[in-house]
Amino acid sequence: MNDPRPEHSRPIRSFVLRAGRMGPGQQRALENLGPAFLQPYAAQLLDVPAAFGRAAPLTVEIGFGMGDATAAIAAELPERNFLGIEVHPPGVGALLKLIGERDLRNLRIVQHDAVEVLRDMIAPDSLAGVHVYFPDPWHKKRHHKRRLIQAPFVALLASRLAPGGYLHAATDWQPYAEQMLEVLGAETALANTADGFAPRPAWRPPTRFENRGLRLGHGVWDLLFTRRD
Repeated sequence: MNDPRPEHSRPIRSFVLRAGRMGPGQQRALENLGPAFLQPYAAQLLDVPAAFGRAAPLTVEIGFGMGDATAAIAAELPERNFLGIEVHPPGVGALLKLIGERDLRNLRIVQHDAVEVLRDMIAPDSLAGVHVYFPDPWHKKRHHKRRLIQAPFVALLASRLAPGGYLHAATDWQPYAEQMLEVLGAETALANTADGFAPRPAWRPPTRFENRGLRLGHGVWDLLFTRRD
């Protein structure tokens, strides 16, 4: 598959870095576990077996928040490697804390813009899966251009998936869910596994954010696509 890597950096980002306070446990985890589990961003392909100390199928999660679902999935699937990408320091500290508490050896973190990480560090045709859970919906119309799931990024994701690899996304904002379905459905390298939205796969535990939304009466929409051979 052709590599859609752009020759210049993306001008519009899907996130805004906000000041966030790290708790003492998160700070200790960053200091004690960061050297082993944080993978620094570099504009070169990641040596995955070296980073994890083994060769195993790799799944990337984009924007893991506080990392609860990420840690649960990694614990449930120890035979797979997981790379979490997040820009917000409190979330990175929280997931490092969970790594220590649950002794998760199959999880690494990159604290950087996911677009640049996927573009520069992940080889084409290499990923077993990609998770995008509850990305910022950027509710206001003038901010829709900031939404992560846009055609160029979906093309990049598709190029990084191995044939047969999957892209699983979820959102609790119906207009964004409908846009995701339209954008993903228009990517010719991907095939929808469902007739529209998909049931929540067993591997995705409900997040705290999702449970809060459900208590407020919000719906949740899952989308599950696979890379065509």
